Amino acid sequence: MNDALDQAAEQLGERLLSSEWRLATAESCTAGLISMTLAKVENSGNFYTSGFVTYSDTAKSQLLGVRPETLEAHTAVSEETAREMATGARERSGEPVSLAITGYAGPDGGEDGTPAGTIWFGWGLPDGSVVAEMRRFEGEPKSVMEQGAQFALERLAVLLRDVALHQNP
Repeated sequence: MNDALDQAAEQLGERLLSSEWRLATAESCTAGLISMTLAKVENSGNFYTSGFVTYSDTAKSQLLGVRPETLEAHTAVSEETAREMATGARERSGEPVSLAITGYAGPDGGEDGTPAGTIWFGWGLPDGSVVAEMRRFEGEPKSVMEQGAQFALERLAVLLRDVALHQNP
């Protein structure tokens, strides 16, 4: 596997454990890679509770509550969908923290012209906010998935550090 990805999962796990927060994930383009990576971390059961793999639009709607109107108006690879995936994972799991990822790993992009390698991320934070961000990655689909997963984990660790600092000045 990818050592940097494994390290990102370990660091996120430490952050979650130190704050006593638990995480749920919602994955599309990574198809469970983030869940698998988190599950390998020692004591992962103490900070990681559930993962939704929602590759299709139907699954996003049925399992996470992403509105069909959102998917129709903005596509599955959009800020709006990433936000709704993160919100749905948090609400359906009952956990304070969520991570959502949706994108085009390749080799093709979207019918709307969105290029391969485009990934939207959504992070539901313990303060109730949802942060979304888009990144583009280069390479073969496997590499894009690994880069996206690593970024998702690393960025969530930073966001949680910031939330913790604001809660305990």
